[in-house]
Amino acid sequence: MDDFKPTPPLILSPAGERDSFLAAMAGGADAIYCGLEKFSARMAAKNFRLHELADLTNLAHENNVKVYIAFNSILRPEELSQAGAYIQRLERHVRPDALIVADIGLLPLVRDAGFSGEIHLSTLANVTFPAALGMLSEKFGITRVVIPRELNIDEIKQMAAACPKGLSLEVFTQGALCYAVSGRCYWSSYMGGKSGLRGRCVQPCRRIYRQGSEKAKHFSLRDLSLDVLVKVLLNIQNIRAWKIEGRKKGPHYVFYTTKAHRILRDHSSDSQAVKEAGRLLDYSLGRVGTHYFFLPHRPYNPIDHEGQTGSGLFVGRTKGSAKNMFLAPRTDLMAGDILRAGYEDESWHSVIHVKKYVPKQGKLFLKTAPGKGTSKSVPVFLVDRREKALAEMIAELGKKIKSSQSIAPSPDDFSLSLHKKELKQQESFEVAVHRELPGGPVGGSPVGFWIPEDGAGLDSFFSFAKKNINSKNINSKSINSKSGDAKSESVKNENVKTSPSKKRKKRSGPRNSGPAPTPWWWLPPVIWPGDQGNIQTAIETILKKGFTHFVLNAPWQLALFPKMKSLNLWAGPFCNLSNPLAIQTAAEFGFSGVIVSPELSGGDFLSLPSLCRIPLGIVIYGSWPLCVSRNVSERLTMETPFFSPKNEGAWVAKNGPNHWVFPNWRLDIRSKKRLLEKAGYRMTAVFYEPVPKQIKIMERPGMWNWNIGLN
Repeated sequence: MDDFKPTPPLILSPAGERDSFLAAMAGGADAIYCGLEKFSARMAAKNFRLHELADLTNLAHENNVKVYIAFNSILRPEELSQAGAYIQRLERHVRPDALIVADIGLLPLVRDAGFSGEIHLSTLANVTFPAALGMLSEKFGITRVVIPRELNIDEIKQMAAACPKGLSLEVFTQGALCYAVSGRCYWSSYMGGKSGLRGRCVQPCRRIYRQGSEKAKHFSLRDLSLDVLVKVLLNIQNIRAWKIEGRKKGPHYVFYTTKAHRILRDHSSDSQAVKEAGRLLDYSLGRVGTHYFFLPHRPYNPIDHEGQTGSGLFVGRTKGSAKNMFLAPRTDLMAGDILRAGYEDESWHSVIHVKKYVPKQGKLFLKTAPGKGTSKSVPVFLVDRREKALAEMIAELGKKIKSSQSIAPSPDDFSLSLHKKELKQQESFEVAVHRELPGGPVGGSPVGFWIPEDGAGLDSFFSFAKKNINSKNINSKSINSKSGDAKSESVKNENVKTSPSKKRKKRSGPRNSGPAPTPWWWLPPVIWPGDQGNIQTAIETILKKGFTHFVLNAPWQLALFPKMKSLNLWAGPFCNLSNPLAIQTAAEFGFSGVIVSPELSGGDFLSLPSLCRIPLGIVIYGSWPLCVSRNVSERLTMETPFFSPKNEGAWVAKNGPNHWVFPNWRLDIRSKKRLLEKAGYRMTAVFYEPVPKQIKIMERPGMWNWNIGLN
């Protein structure tokens, strides 16, 4: 029998506007992914209007090129009907081959809207370990999963081997890298409501931070570029697409990266062709490239402490005065080149169109200087190049577009059905969640323990329980596992306004007095392939001891549990569930309750309980991470404060294989607790994160998006 040869992967190219779409086709893309004006995780891209996308999709289909629509934003409660109408119109007028989704509420919504294409799960959905893949195609027919950029080749192989029939993987091979794990970054949102989970990230990780006397870009990563290493992926079954990141990039980048990847796929054994592909990638106007973690025996820290963080090719800094400002470029500039002065997240950045050839170290005088508040020396990036040959290819393809009739701007009628419940007043309970062992008794209050990412350290938890929580009463008999009822476990937490250390000093009485608390075990927000076995063993150990209350921090962590009626499983806050349809889907998965996304506004929080048929919880206080990452700067000291240009403080703590970035002020909506309970919230969670000695927790509002709203 001949050796099995996997189907060659599709070259999947990005497009944020018309010319980039056509450049992808000219470069030989097998599929193109793009977004609409709403519900996309790249809202900074120009994106497409429906009629424009319909015309381009028709052209792509005529040339056997697939089109995927990124619909990968988390949705607020009031956006569901509009999203359903958009999907309905996509099906009627565009007929894309697939939708890329992140919000689990979209899984039933896509089918209810009559969409006939494939459903792909975005990397923002955080599918990070092999066991998760088995449950994805069972209920909602997911056909492809976009896996994290952080995985090395051995981990990718594990994920591919775990794919059930009908499910394939999509692997990033080129493009920008985020410091945080996808779906686990709240940095931009926490600092001002612009959520990365909704495509509005202002890239705080790209800025300069100060620790001690040193200033550096401790969180800014180089671009991913696997280049010749992609040939290793050719022999792995179930990898269906090589994905090029870059929906904010111009046609030049899209064309050259697409063409290079097609060469690397089709001519991997031809050394001259491979060299040509490398030259094309070097010419694509990206940041400095990195292989990242792809090679497990040679991982590369991608943090670029001193390099320029803007997208595009850095070509120099402006010189001269505001009235006579010029650029002496590091490379030749061509007529038609497009430059950007300043960074994308700065409101004053400007776009410069080069009118004529400028030689290396020549002078390009700038008629319009960057805005107020800038220094005389402003970084300039070459973001797109419209060379004649590419412009001609784009123009030729553009002539073949058959313009269709305009599509009415008003959305089609879409009826959203939710399993609403009659809101009943229920007794609420509070869970005190500890990453470290508490320093004193916890009385009858429910208490949550994080399961260590590596699954180790459980003996210390059980030892603590035996000594300090009257463990003989902590068993399956003391837990109403079907409902999570805690009527006999009412929380008396008069000192909640103080820090954990102050709170412990105020406690008095015998250590084992009062009823035994209900233990809640919290799973980590990220589980990597190598940690899956340890976490599963930890869960089995906990179950054998009779504990049945768990909080899962990715929906797919259900795959780690046996099917037991006695289990009380809640979807945790890192699941990013933000609307009633996502919560309803969680209930259908088998969750007993949901702790909603902490990113929402006050109005969103208060509207949810009456629309949901399972109990809801909410985080009301504690150290919420700005992000969770697999990266760390070797020049950043752990558990030591660092500061932003606006003097916002934070620190990094290592937990298992991951690094958590915490702000030096706490999320705090305790003043709204009674209002939330009246609205119908069943569980309130308080996080007690160990604060390093060097960190001073600041007194500042911690309302997050309660008042300002979620953008």
